[in-house]
Amino acid sequence: MNLSPLKFLVDVGVGKRVEEYLISEGYDTKMVRNLDPRMKDNRIIELANSENRMVITMDKDFGELVYHSGMGHSGILLLRLEDATGDEKERAIREILDNYSDRIGGCFCVFQKEKLRIRGMDS
Repeated sequence: MNLSPLKFLVDVGVGKRVEEYLISEGYDTKMVRNLDPRMKDNRIIELANSENRMVITMDKDFGELVYHSGMGHSGILLLRLEDATGDEKERAIREILDNYSDRIGGCFCVFQKEKLRIRGMDS
């Protein structure tokens, strides 16, 4: 069983494979598609922040909301995996959590080209 304090809110575009993987690994996970598939990005961040959840998304607009609009958050994980299959997305999440789960909480993270960039809350 997973004892990580990380909790997640998974955006619609990420896909079921990632959701199923997180749940199977014991992470406290909610899915936007189960709450409101048309939920606005700012509302996703607000909800996640109120529940101390990290948002997992493929939507680059989250960077705009965090860095240009100054929205507070409890962590954003932006997967830059255009045209990736469910298997590829799951593999990326597995790699990130296996290697960085102790460092990503509360941070803005971008996974692209097999690399993870982590920006702290004060960056």
